[in-house]
Amino acid sequence: MVDEELITVEVAYALPHQQKIIELKVRPGTTALTAAERSGIATIFPEIDLASAKMGIFGQALGTKGLGAPHEYVLNPGDRVEIYRPLIFDPKDARRRRAEKTKESD
Repeated sequence: MVDEELITVEVAYALPHQQKIIELKVRPGTTALTAAERSGIATIFPEIDLASAKMGIFGQALGTKGLGAPHEYVLNPGDRVEIYRPLIFDPKDARRRRAEKTKESD
């Protein structure tokens, strides 16, 4: 296989204390999910379930705003597939709790 036929992309995952960005070369037409699987990032971070993980490209969540889901989105040269950690709690609940706490302290 000739290098000119491949495109370079990155796969990224971050924890509060550790992050990893893996650069890899893939064939044109490769999806975000396939690149994540081929990167081996799930062996570094075994808590990642790539089949259900939320992913994005440079902060734009896949499966929203007209972007395909991770198994559909075809990567472009230079794309960075970001794998997002699950939320610990719902941001709406957190805002509601803060508002209630503020009311109590008044």
